Amino acid sequence: MSGAPRHWAAINEVSFVAGMRFLFWVCRVFGRWPFRVLLYPVLGWYVLSKPRPRRASADYLRRVRLAGAAPVPGVLRHFAAFAESILDKMLLWGGLFDAASVSFHGQDTVERSLGRGQGALLICSHFGNLELCRVLSRQRPGLRLTVLVHTKHAQAFNRMLARLNPDSQLNLMQVSEMTPATAMLLAERIAAGEFVVIAGDRVPVSPRPRVAVADFLGAPAAFPVGPYVLASILKCPVYLLFSMRSGARSEVHFELFRESLRLPRQGRDAALAALAGDYAARLQHFCLRAPLQWFNFFDFWHLPELDTPDASR
Repeated sequence: MSGAPRHWAAINEVSFVAGMRFLFWVCRVFGRWPFRVLLYPVLGWYVLSKPRPRRASADYLRRVRLAGAAPVPGVLRHFAAFAESILDKMLLWGGLFDAASVSFHGQDTVERSLGRGQGALLICSHFGNLELCRVLSRQRPGLRLTVLVHTKHAQAFNRMLARLNPDSQLNLMQVSEMTPATAMLLAERIAAGEFVVIAGDRVPVSPRPRVAVADFLGAPAAFPVGPYVLASILKCPVYLLFSMRSGARSEVHFELFRESLRLPRQGRDAALAALAGDYAARLQHFCLRAPLQWFNFFDFWHLPELDTPDASR
C-alpha cells in the first residue's frame, strides 16, 4: 500500500543530487544568496512531487510546535535547511568551508579523554551536519573518528562527495547489523584511542530491530538500543554529539552521557529504556532549540511491530 509506513532505509536517496551539484557550482562561482534564489524552485518541485517526506516533515513540525518551539517555519523551509546542510557538506569536502565559523561547546570533556589516550563512543543524530566533526577532526591531533553508517540508500550522494575529496570515505564503516566481529573490531579501535560515532535516532536495518520505546515530542517513538549495548561491551565513556547551523555560524556540542555504561542482568529492558529516554530528552532539547535542523523525513513515530520486547535479546 503506497501510504503504509516504511523503514527509513527503504526510502530512496534524495533525488535532487544532480541538481545539488549544479547549485554547488552556483555557490562556488556566485555565492550563497544566488544559490538560495535558485534553490527554492528545485525545492518547490521536490516537496510537491514527494508526498511521504512532505507529510513526515509537516508531522514533525506540528509536534515541535505543540512541544513549545516557536516560531516554527513550514515544510519548504525545513527542506531548505536540509539542502543548506548538503551544500555545507559539499563545501567542507571541497575545501571551501570556513572552519573558523564553527564554535565548539563542551569539548573540554572530550579533551580529557584525548589527554588520557582513551577512546570513547559518540552517539550522534541526524541533526545538523555531522561532517563538521569528520572534517575538523583532521585539524585536531589525536582525534580520530570511525563513523558507523548505513549508506546504501545514499550511494549517489556519497559518490559525489568522493569526487570532491576521496578522503570523504576514509573514516566510514558500513554497518547494517552489529555482529560480534564488528564489536571486536570497534573494541580494538577504542583501545587504540579512537572515537566511534553511531547514530542514536535510526532504527536498525533488520526484520526485527532491537529498540526501546521512549517519549519524544509528546508521543512514543522507537529508538535503537544498539549504541548502549555497544557501549556496555566497549566499557568506555559515552558522549552525545549535536551539530547545528545557527545563522551564518555552525555549532558543535559535546555532552558527557555516561562515564561508563554497564547493563544489569536483571532489569535489562528497563535500563535500556531509561538510556533511550535520556537520549531522546537531549535530542528533543536541540529540536526545540533549532527545529529545522533535524533531518528525518519519514514517519519517525511509527512503532515497529515486535512479537516480543526486543530490547532483551
